[in-house]
Amino acid sequence: MIAAAGEAPRRWLAAGQSLMPGLLAVAIVTLAATYLSDHYGAPAIVFALLLGMALNTLSAEARYTPGIAFSARTLLRISVALLGLRITFQQIGALGWSTAAMVLFAVAGTIGFGWCLARAMKTDSRFGVLSGGAVGICGASAAMAIACAWPRRDSERDTVIVIACITSLSTIAMLAYPALAVAAGLDHQEIGRFLGGSIHDVAQVVGAGFTVSPETGDTATIVKLMRVALLLPVVLLISMGAARFARGDMDGAARVTPLPAFLAVFVILAGANGMGIVPAWMATALGEASRWLLVMSVAALGIKTSARDLIAAGRTAVVMVAAETLFIAVFVLAWIELGG
Repeated sequence: MIAAAGEAPRRWLAAGQSLMPGLLAVAIVTLAATYLSDHYGAPAIVFALLLGMALNTLSAEARYTPGIAFSARTLLRISVALLGLRITFQQIGALGWSTAAMVLFAVAGTIGFGWCLARAMKTDSRFGVLSGGAVGICGASAAMAIACAWPRRDSERDTVIVIACITSLSTIAMLAYPALAVAAGLDHQEIGRFLGGSIHDVAQVVGAGFTVSPETGDTATIVKLMRVALLLPVVLLISMGAARFARGDMDGAARVTPLPAFLAVFVILAGANGMGIVPAWMATALGEASRWLLVMSVAALGIKTSARDLIAAGRTAVVMVAAETLFIAVFVLAWIELGG
């Protein structure tokens, strides 16, 4: 028992040591981005992304990989969970049923569009569901969950291709969509709805939103988390459909990814904040921690992003993911413009 108890600290220390090089690299990029932001006035998130992409070669070095991956995934989820302290259920209610309907139809429409596009391009329709679901819901997490729910021979290859395409296109959207939304004459809440309803990954949604304003960032985060909340029902429906085609084989459904834990924490913190349980000083301190963690996660995401991934993914995959990205952006923008 004593020996077993002594093993745990050693494992934790070894894990911490493996993360340290990557975390230090991400922290240096974050500090540099903050310095540039303070001196030139542009958002730290943009500098973090661009500096990270300039250091993309670090992602290929084994000693940096664990810390970079930890920053891009775990720190991101902690950051977004802490954003719940900025948001109350009153804000969610203020967005109204129209936003909920917009998210539901946008996700369903993008998956359906991907399926139809795959058939039109004479590609396996399951790839259309995979890419459409990833674009419509939450990027890489949705791609992995759908691949598990509807496994096939090329699932791993297709999942890697979709993730590579989505990471690159979502980064482009993070930089381009805020300017496009401002040019379209949308107000801050409408911009948040557009960004949250159309950009793929949580990091880029939050990053794009807060480059415009805190109100836009909060709205974008809420709308994006509405999309994330659809992951479980969509994957369960896909599992049920896959089971029918696989003669009742539920192996894929057994590995379905549950709703992300950070979403549950986000809701709990938002509820606690709305009821006045969290002291103001604590909410302020954790909000500042959330901002720093967000910049770190975006820096790590930039380090992981390579233009070569998009080129190597293949023309068909790029065309499909790009078309689905354009579809959901046009759908959401049209919904907002038409007064939805």
